[in-house]
Amino acid sequence: QVRLVESGGGLVRPGESLRLSCAASGNFFRINRMNWYRQVSGKKRELVAASGNDGTTNYPWSVRGRFTIVGDYAKNMVHLQMNRLNTEDTAVYYCNVQVRGSQSSSVVDEYWGQGTQVTVSW
Repeated sequence: QVRLVESGGGLVRPGESLRLSCAASGNFFRINRMNWYRQVSGKKRELVAASGNDGTTNYPWSVRGRFTIVGDYAKNMVHLQMNRLNTEDTAVYYCNVQVRGSQSSSVVDEYWGQGTQVTVSW
């Protein structure tokens, strides 16, 4: 089992920055991918930043150039630096990891954090 603890959400004004962090703990072999999603009430959860343990990152056009994901695979942590926030970034943000449970198995399981609220408002 993997436990994810998120931190860093809050209320900011448009144009300001915020940094989210997520720490993974538990009994597993390796984290393959660490991602951030967000969800607005009544809407589908959407990917906002993805990282792989090979150093790759990916962003949707809506946040590209403003958000930066940093995956620290040595410490089992992932951060999301969010700059130039606007009101449309208001959502609950979720940490997501894809984990390989053991060295002897190729099975990858997925885990979610509890979510942290980000509100961008005047």
